[in-house]
Amino acid sequence: MTTRLDRAVGAVLGSAAGDALGAPYEFGPAGQLSARGEEMRGGGGWDPGEATDDTQMAVLVGESLLECGGLQLPDLFGRFRRWAAAGPKDIGLQTEDVLTSGEPWDLAAALHFQINARAAGNGCLMRASTSAVYFAGSGRVATMDAARRIAALTHGDRAAWEGTAILHELVRVALDGADPLEALDPTLAEVHPGHRERYARVLAPDWHPDLATEFNGAVWPCLGSAVWALRTTTGFAEAVRAAADLGGDTDTVAAVTGILAGARYGQAAVPESWTAPLHVPLPGWGDRVLDAAALRELARRLAAAGT
Repeated sequence: MTTRLDRAVGAVLGSAAGDALGAPYEFGPAGQLSARGEEMRGGGGWDPGEATDDTQMAVLVGESLLECGGLQLPDLFGRFRRWAAAGPKDIGLQTEDVLTSGEPWDLAAALHFQINARAAGNGCLMRASTSAVYFAGSGRVATMDAARRIAALTHGDRAAWEGTAILHELVRVALDGADPLEALDPTLAEVHPGHRERYARVLAPDWHPDLATEFNGAVWPCLGSAVWALRTTTGFAEAVRAAADLGGDTDTVAAVTGILAGARYGQAAVPESWTAPLHVPLPGWGDRVLDAAALRELARRLAAAGT
C-alpha cells in the first residue's frame, strides 16, 4: 500500500520521467515510442533521460516555494526570467515572449495576451507537479487558487489558469488516496463558469484525444489527454507510454500524465530503468543538474512543508 509521501514523490518524479520519456518524440506523429521499441534512449537533441523545460520550471517553482516559505510571485517570476535568459535548450514560444519582454512580473503575461489574444498553451500544466504537491495539504480552494496565480505569471488566458487549477485539485485528491477520476465532477463545479463546459467536454469518459479540436500543445487537449491516459490504463508506465505515443507535444503530455499517474500509483511504480538515467539541467544556475535522488528529496521537502 502506498503512503501519501510515496504518492507525492511519485507526482514529482513521475512528471520528470514522463517528460524525459516523451522528449525525443516532440512534434512527431503518433506511435513513435512504440515503433522505436526503446525507452530513455534519447534523440531529437536530447540525451538519454534528459528532462526538458517542463521539469526545469517545476524545479524552479518548488525551490521558490521552499526558500520563500510559500508563494511569492515576484520571486518565482524572477527565477523564471533568470532561467529564460540563460538560454535553455527548449522553451515555449509564449513563455519566452513573456519572460523576455522586460515587463514587470504582474503585467507581462496580461500584456502579452492583450496583444496576441492567444495564451492557452500547456506550459502552465507542465510545471505543476511541485506546486500541486506543496499546496495539496491546504485543501481544494487554496490549491486551485494557487494554481491559477502561478499559471497567470506566464499565461494571460484564464483558460490556462482553470486547467492548472483542475490539475492541482486532481493531484490533491490522488495524494489523499482517492480516485482522481471520481473527483472530476466536483472539481469542474469549482471551475470558472465561462470555462466549465469546455473542460467538461475534454474530461468526459467518452472523450478521446482524436476528438481534440486543437493541437495538444494547448491546455484543453493536453489535460484531456492526460486524464484519458489515466482512465484507459491500469498502471503508471502504461499510462505515460500511452500519452507519449499520442504524438505532438509528447514531452508535456507525458509529463502531465506522469503527475497524475505518479500521484495515483506512487513512486515505486515509476520504472527504475526510467529513473536511473533521469537528469535535469538547470540553466541559469551554473552547472547544476538534478538526478532522481534530488527530485525525490525535493518532493519530500515540498510534501512536508505543505502540510
